[in-house]
Amino acid sequence: MRVALVAESFLPHMNGVTHSLLRVLDHLEERGDEVIVIAPKASDTPTEHHGYPVTSLPAFSLPSYPNVRLAAGGVARLTRLLMAFQPDVVHLASPFVLGWRGLRAAERLGVPTVAVYQTDVPAYASRYGFPQAEPLLWDQVRRIHSRATLNLAPSGYAMDQLAVHGIPRTRLWVRGVDAERFSPDHRDEVWRRRLAPNGERIIGYVGRLAAEKQVEDLRALVGIPDTRLVIVGDGPQRSRLERLLPGAAFLGFLSGTDLATAVSGFDVFVHPGELETFCQTIQEAMASGVPVVATGRGGPVDLVDSSRTGWLYRPGDLDEFRARVSDLTGDETKRQAFAAAARAGVLPRTWKSVCGALIGHYSSAIEADATPNATGPGAFRPWAGARSPRR
Repeated sequence: MRVALVAESFLPHMNGVTHSLLRVLDHLEERGDEVIVIAPKASDTPTEHHGYPVTSLPAFSLPSYPNVRLAAGGVARLTRLLMAFQPDVVHLASPFVLGWRGLRAAERLGVPTVAVYQTDVPAYASRYGFPQAEPLLWDQVRRIHSRATLNLAPSGYAMDQLAVHGIPRTRLWVRGVDAERFSPDHRDEVWRRRLAPNGERIIGYVGRLAAEKQVEDLRALVGIPDTRLVIVGDGPQRSRLERLLPGAAFLGFLSGTDLATAVSGFDVFVHPGELETFCQTIQEAMASGVPVVATGRGGPVDLVDSSRTGWLYRPGDLDEFRARVSDLTGDETKRQAFAAAARAGVLPRTWKSVCGALIGHYSSAIEADATPNATGPGAFRPWAGARSPRR
């Protein structure tokens, strides 16, 4: 299979979109598929990954959020890139700006598209002080996903969002977790003593330090007896949060074994953000044997089995948030029971099985596009039938 990945975000910027794409690329390489990645250009965007070419397009940063880069240019260049590569399917990763142009280029060439809804961009507008923009941004989301051959959403919450906005042809596609990399086996008591020298329970958060994550809600946890708040991540709000949470340890961005050690070293993982369509860091904490306390809205609702693997609290109820965290930091027997249930709950979600399901979605999009009377212009694909069969 020949797959063109049009990514709204890619390396060197690590986030949920990039993380998922890297796992997809691992799987496609293992299968022997042919791939091209098209993404916005950053100063050190790679030119290849796993031997697959990465074509980066000129882009500019948002003034208040330099890690968000928007690709400039028109549809013609993407049309030429896709024409040269001749994909069987175009994967649109969290499409919005570049993804919209990728969709139109694929339509010109009669190539089926799989659009992966992953970021609640419209809701971000309100968090950044522009609530009047939210309806306009939903217009763009509808424009893209209503024209895609197939749409994938990561959670029941995200499926419902798309349904409310009248977006058709939607299927559930969850995310996997590496339960070897994220494991209780990586818990390091030396690391823990460095951050909690008096044996405090460590309350941990991992994620971007940005308005949409509501990290400031962690102020509700200040003063819980015998605890230390540890924050992993970076972003535009870091300086402000360091002032709001002077007793917390800010470790900055971590990856690889450093991240795995940190997450497994937590006693409780917290996530207050209400705009998550999924929340990969919750899965990684659970795989690490760490119970989770998260807001009862969005992707966390699908992940946290409240009163078994952690707690969900009423969105905005910070008194309940504090009480749920205190419940687990103050009761070691319960915390250990929740921790064991959390890891067991995510073990079946391997990236191999999740990416295998994605290949099935690709095949469904290709078959739908080839069906007589299908809505897409697949009959006009200029290279149709010109290649030897591929798996």
